[in-house]
Amino acid sequence: MTITEAPTEKRPARRRIVLSVFLWLLLTPGAIWFLGRAFGLERGMLIMLFAGTPYVAAWTLIPFLLALAARRWAAAAVAGLVALGMAVCVLPRAVPDFDKGPSEGVELRVLTANLLFSDADPNQIVQMVRDNDVAVLAVQEFTPRGEAALKAAGIDELLPHQQLAPEYGASGSGLYSRYPMLDQASRRNAGGFQQAFATIQPPGAAPVYLESVHPLAPAHPTMFAGWSTDIREQLPADENSTPRILLGDFNATLDHKVLRELIATGYRDAADTVGKGLVPSWPSRGGSNGLVTIDHVLVDERIGVRDVEVHDVTESDHRAVFASLTIPAAS
Repeated sequence: MTITEAPTEKRPARRRIVLSVFLWLLLTPGAIWFLGRAFGLERGMLIMLFAGTPYVAAWTLIPFLLALAARRWAAAAVAGLVALGMAVCVLPRAVPDFDKGPSEGVELRVLTANLLFSDADPNQIVQMVRDNDVAVLAVQEFTPRGEAALKAAGIDELLPHQQLAPEYGASGSGLYSRYPMLDQASRRNAGGFQQAFATIQPPGAAPVYLESVHPLAPAHPTMFAGWSTDIREQLPADENSTPRILLGDFNATLDHKVLRELIATGYRDAADTVGKGLVPSWPSRGGSNGLVTIDHVLVDERIGVRDVEVHDVTESDHRAVFASLTIPAAS
């Protein structure tokens, strides 16, 4: 008589196989994402997707914990390594750096705001400048209407020295300063946006260069190459030149290799430096806090970072970024 295996004996083995396959399938996207982020494989649609890396990093804990609970040790080991790798990429932004740069020098308080075709409330922007004792304001998506609105709101009384390049649409740019501009101009980047820049010298300080940055957004496949070019062509830090501050809407997060490479020339990201690098800035229209961090203040490593705050702006899809900095004293 032939003895056959009972169906009930096959079911546990089948369930174990299905569970193992499920866990491996669950952890695979996070593993691929981590490799792409680690090696800077931002191509095509991945450019926009990589902006969401902090959320994917949090998600990678799920397959790790499920694998541990199911005692699938090989899957748990791989998922744990992926979660650890993602944490290394993301979590340092939430922890203040030990080195925040020089603490002695002259304080310079700056603010950057994308005005969304100048729909942003001009009175709120001017009030922000007043409340935070801002000495330099950088604006993007700055139109002739926005210029007139800020003037009517009283910006000239607070920041009378100006380099303005307003244009209809999203391409305009501007810099407002409390201090005289030693030199000033605007340049049009490859993506077609103006970037106002100037050198100022606050009392008791050495000269410092500031530029209102606005690379092309990677919103469509035809814009991907221009986005990368615009960021690569931002002024690198140069220890043999005037200390530089780049502030504005970079249309990139610290999970984009091209921005990390710019920072590696000798900048520090102000928000990252003080442990606020995960505070989102876009999209925020309607009073929401935003989802990703694409507005930045990059400062030369010879400049210290005291504090960073991110503020909602009525009728803009970006939040404004304020930074209190320490620039070198005059020699």
